[in-house]
Amino acid sequence: MPEPVLQPVNDTLVLPAPLPLDGGQVLENVAVAYETSGTLNSDKSNVVLLFHALTMDQHVVGTHPKTGKPGWWAKSVGPGKVIDTDHFFVICANVLGGCMGSTGPASIAPDGQPYAMRFPVITIRDMVRAQVALLDALGIEQLHAVIGGSMGGMQALSFAANWPARTRAALVIASTARHSAQNIAFHEVGRQAIMADPKWKGGDYGSGKGPENGLAVARMAAHITYLSEEGMHEKFGRKLQDRAEKTFGFDADFQVESYLRHQGLSFTDRFDANSYLYITRAMDYFDLAEEVPGEDGGGKLASAFAGSEVRFCLISFDTDWLYPTSESRGIAHALNAAGAPVSFVELSAPFGHDSFLLDVPAQDRVIAGFLG
Repeated sequence: MPEPVLQPVNDTLVLPAPLPLDGGQVLENVAVAYETSGTLNSDKSNVVLLFHALTMDQHVVGTHPKTGKPGWWAKSVGPGKVIDTDHFFVICANVLGGCMGSTGPASIAPDGQPYAMRFPVITIRDMVRAQVALLDALGIEQLHAVIGGSMGGMQALSFAANWPARTRAALVIASTARHSAQNIAFHEVGRQAIMADPKWKGGDYGSGKGPENGLAVARMAAHITYLSEEGMHEKFGRKLQDRAEKTFGFDADFQVESYLRHQGLSFTDRFDANSYLYITRAMDYFDLAEEVPGEDGGGKLASAFAGSEVRFCLISFDTDWLYPTSESRGIAHALNAAGAPVSFVELSAPFGHDSFLLDVPAQDRVIAGFLG
């Protein structure tokens, strides 16, 4: 039988009240673009809120309007799938600072010009705060679960720690409670590549051709961190690209070089360079122990979950070196110390950090079992 066709609903809501930010600024008329799938039940108790990763957006299922490709988690969300839209009403919003309809640096400021680098620096908690305001506007008081992988996992943790009464469960996949020095370093390389591109123009490149070369390099560097050495060797090895011999030049001799160049250039067609700067900075600032320091003010991660009744599930992958299993294990230990209910599993997959987006049947079983 053919797979049921899921037609998501896409909408944009302008928040009715100004949005305060962790940096001390306040944003007016914040737009939140979001996608919904499934049917909301009468008491609004079947809502699953998905948080997307850095380079994703609200288009979880269906066809992406810019790329024409399937949504980023179409394999997992839909009728009869792991996150079953016959039972759950699934919401995913483009993050604050994004470039697919939510307010970000490309949005028009009150003076009629794009914010560009006048846009305030934001945090992961600011992104979540905007989505909590979206839920308020939709009249949704408590979620069945929040789910996120990578940066989405950071948002899920922030939501569960800062607004614990708003969700019954939190599923955190391939993520971390704070960004490491190594991850900050990779992001800084990407940001510097963007800002070194002459077409960046201090962020004031408008709607025309921006710093495409710099953004492509940033994407290439980041994409390497999403893969595993095993996966890269198996897929590419040292195989040449469409040639029998090396050129003894600087063209893309190797398949892996051609792959990365393609990833970089295709990324510039759908992502805004300034958004990349702001979102990576928000990730670098993320430290959940600082967000919710607890009554002792000590900044201990366990304090962030003190008294929490949220059910947690943590998933890591054995080939993920961007957010390795030790990061998830540390969160599990903090949750145990706080007395919060938590299950934790490390799964085997050859795909590295990107495993949560790919075909890993064991992950499907864990998610389905956790959601109940």
